[in-house]
Amino acid sequence: MREGSLEAPTRHPLAWTEPDFFDEAKLEAEMRRVFDICHGCRRCFNLCDSFPRLFDLVDASPTMELDGVKSEDFKSVVDACTLCDLCFMTKCPYVPPHAFNIDFPHLMLRHRAVEFRKGAVPFAVRQLTETDRNGKLARLAAPLANWATRTGNGLTRPAMESLAGIDRGAAVPKFHARTFTAEARRNPLALDRAAPAFGRKAVLYATCFVNYNNPDIGAAAAKVLAKNGVETVAAQPGCCGMPKLEHGDLARVAEQARVIAPALLEWVDKGHDVIALVPSCALMLKFEWPLLLPDDENVKRLARATFDLSEYLVDIAKKEGLAPGMRPLPGGVTVHLACHARAQNIGAKAAELLRLIPDTEIEVIERCSGHGGSWGMMKENFETALKVGKPVARAAVGNAHPHVVSECPLASLHILQGMERLADGAAVPAEAPHPIQLVARAYGL
Repeated sequence: MREGSLEAPTRHPLAWTEPDFFDEAKLEAEMRRVFDICHGCRRCFNLCDSFPRLFDLVDASPTMELDGVKSEDFKSVVDACTLCDLCFMTKCPYVPPHAFNIDFPHLMLRHRAVEFRKGAVPFAVRQLTETDRNGKLARLAAPLANWATRTGNGLTRPAMESLAGIDRGAAVPKFHARTFTAEARRNPLALDRAAPAFGRKAVLYATCFVNYNNPDIGAAAAKVLAKNGVETVAAQPGCCGMPKLEHGDLARVAEQARVIAPALLEWVDKGHDVIALVPSCALMLKFEWPLLLPDDENVKRLARATFDLSEYLVDIAKKEGLAPGMRPLPGGVTVHLACHARAQNIGAKAAELLRLIPDTEIEVIERCSGHGGSWGMMKENFETALKVGKPVARAAVGNAHPHVVSECPLASLHILQGMERLADGAAVPAEAPHPIQLVARAYGL
């Protein structure tokens, strides 16, 4: 047996359509097998709170081995997993093709799928995962929704905490009355036909977040791509399903994949590449959907045609060259590499992209922000999420750059909150935008 995970990791499809996947006795046996290996290794102790919780359970047990831990205590380990995938991608020496065949995040996902099937996910939490519906409703009364969800609102935030479980201190995304897709149709952009990449075409998969919460990311992407000669259209045929994946609703995720894949492939058939504007959604299209539906040809074809936004612009830079005209950003930039960007195994594309801005210092942080999608907003997780993300916040404060960016918009909010706790009078940026927004500024767009 070869040690050390010297080969490229292989991820096996999720066998969620087979009865054994939901067999609780077999799930418990697999969790004990994997947890015993993790206890003997302990290499992932500093990634998230799942591993410290597991090791504390073992160390406090009568035998100080896994056989002394009660199975009902495993849920606390599962609950702490943010599905960031970093243990699988960056730490674990026993991932496939190793004989131990460890995929810790997908084991946690299997446990959540079993819990979801049993009806253990509360109604209010399930409603939070309906991101397209929530966005469509909230944009109709965006000022009111933003007032109600504002941190410090003593009238509404305690009620949100009580009813939905969202910690009253957690920053939550704002909503916009006008969606990115509607604005893109209303204001088509002129292409720079002299740009080296003229002739490329791409469909911008808006994602729920960009479409309803932060259309500025989409607008910046469209402008930068137009500056580089790339013709774009915006589309939002539905949510990628990541919020539902987090809670184990695998059937609904697969349902979304079967609907969205053909809709985006209509553009692929017209010669367009697919660009996902948020890393979590790119990860879903490129990796998670094919693992859920390994025999679906539409899903496989879409995965081959999909790019992360930063990945796509770096590809232009390497193959055709970016259009000239970017100017330095004074003071430098701290860039947080989002976990779901790293999990795509494409390299540090956000940092590569920002280093194309002339005469601008770039400092990179390769640690999890601790947010984990909606996980870090919940009352039972918020303080833990800040603890996990503390090294990121500390590094960002120490760098003292006027610009702090992350490809993950939710991580951005969380990093700023962590920085505010550690700043001790130091200046904290008012926002932590997506890297594409700094590229747009560098171009003067």
